[in-house]
This record gives sequence, C-alpha cells and structure tokens, in this order.
Amino acid sequence: MIYRSPAQRAITPQHRGRFPGFDVVERADDWDALTAGTVLARLGPAAATVFFTETEAGIAGALLDRLLAQDGEPRIPVLALIDARLAAGETDGWHYDDLPEDGQAWRDTLRYLESDASSRYGTGFAETQVRRQTVLIQQVQDLAAASECWHGLPAERVWSLWTRYACTAFYSHPWAWNEIGFSGPAYPRGYLNPGVDALERFEVADHDDVDPGPFADRVERARHRHLEDQP
Repeated sequence: MIYRSPAQRAITPQHRGRFPGFDVVERADDWDALTAGTVLARLGPAAATVFFTETEAGIAGALLDRLLAQDGEPRIPVLALIDARLAAGETDGWHYDDLPEDGQAWRDTLRYLESDASSRYGTGFAETQVRRQTVLIQQVQDLAAASECWHGLPAERVWSLWTRYACTAFYSHPWAWNEIGFSGPAYPRGYLNPGVDALERFEVADHDDVDPGPFADRVERARHRHLEDQP
C-alpha cells in the first residue's frame, strides 16, 4: 500500500459525504497494476490546461464549479480532467448532428457564456458574481427544458454536453467515490456478498439512510424561485 498521511485519507469533495471514514484508495492493492496506476494518477496535482486557452479555462472553471456546486476546497479537478480528455481527443465517440464536435462545441459555448455575461452585467463570466453566473447558467437550463435554442444552438444539446462531461470527470475521481461509498474497480477482487444491504468487509454503511431526492427537489425549486427574483 502506498503511504499517505492521515490528512490525505477519506477525502471527499468539500468534506461532504454519507460514508464517514470510507477511503477507496485503501483497496488499491486489490486492483490490477494498470487500473491502480490510472486511478491513482487522478490524485496528483492538477495539470496546466492544454486544450483550453487561459480565458476559456477561466470561464469553464467557473461554469463547472456552478454545475457541480464545488464552492470550496477540496475540489475535484474537473477542469483539468476535461481539458486532458479534449486535448487527447477522447470524446464519447459521437456528437449531436446539430452541434459541432465536442471540442469546438465547448469553445463556442464558453464564448457565448462570456458574451452573455458581458452584455448583461458588463463583466467577463469568470469575474461575474457567483449568483449572476448561476442566473446565466440557469437560463440555458430553462431554454433546454423548453426545447428552445441558445445562441442558435439547441439548448438541450448544450446542457447535455456540459453536464455529461462534468459528471463523467467528477465521478471518475476517488474523492467522489468516497463521497458515494463506491468501493472502486471490482476486477480482479470481485464481490462476496451480493444482495440488498449486504456489505463487503471493506465497505461502510450509509450514516444517513434517507433518500435525498425529495429534499434536493425542494431545494432546487426554492433556488429557482430565488433566482427569478434577482436582477
């Protein structure tokens, strides 16, 4: 097992989670060498952006923080993970025919966000207040829900692009696995105790066994009403 200081164990994004003390990296010795190397590399310092320009990185970083509610440290380096994917051309292998290929679609939509911030608030998107960033992003989601266009692009496609890349990057990281209690790659270890509520010896029970869905729905509705009241 690789050495890590106690401060580097059981980390979750912004120290939030329902599985206290759970640390998926403790199981790294159970993974094959290639898998362990791939996963553990995600814990290294975030690399400088290669695909995004400095301006694009600022816009994308703010957008991703709002989409994922990463408002404090420790943050998963989602921007760096997405940038590396786009730089290597590692897309999903398809793209919507009414949207440019993913890399260009990212550049275009970031430019449109910047334009919206400038025309509405007189600042760049990255420099705009968080609340106002949220208003601009919510506008895209609302247009997506209404099957309308945003800057000539189908808003639902734009929303899919952003959230698909954001969620894929976020949930590829061991800190996110700690947050949701995911015990990592099963090969070659496997599972011995399949079944509802059956835990392996290395798993941790949910300390708050309540469905978060209804509460999250209420919060989202309240947040949306609040945004509608803002200038």
